[in-house]
Amino acid sequence: MSQEEQGLPTQDNDVKPEEGNNTINIKVVSSTGEEVFFKIKQSTKLIKLQSAYASKVGKDVNSIRFLYDGVRINDDDTPATLDMEDNDTIDVMVEQVGGTS
Repeated sequence: MSQEEQGLPTQDNDVKPEEGNNTINIKVVSSTGEEVFFKIKQSTKLIKLQSAYASKVGKDVNSIRFLYDGVRINDDDTPATLDMEDNDTIDVMVEQVGGTS
């Protein structure tokens, strides 16, 4: 039985150390000041964090926007591609539709 079949972590020879697969803590803060903390790998796509947050707060992931340093986070962004560091903050905004009459 292989390590993968036993549920044990396996070593991925394609992953380079400089990609930074170490985990970091990310704080997600809503416009009301509510904080939710996540621990994710530097290589994890942030869409996973976004989906987990939306599920936790009971909202549709498509109805909220995630910003890092004032810039909207894309589905394929990772903490590594955004140069995120441990204990960085992601801001969450509720999408607003309309505004003109």
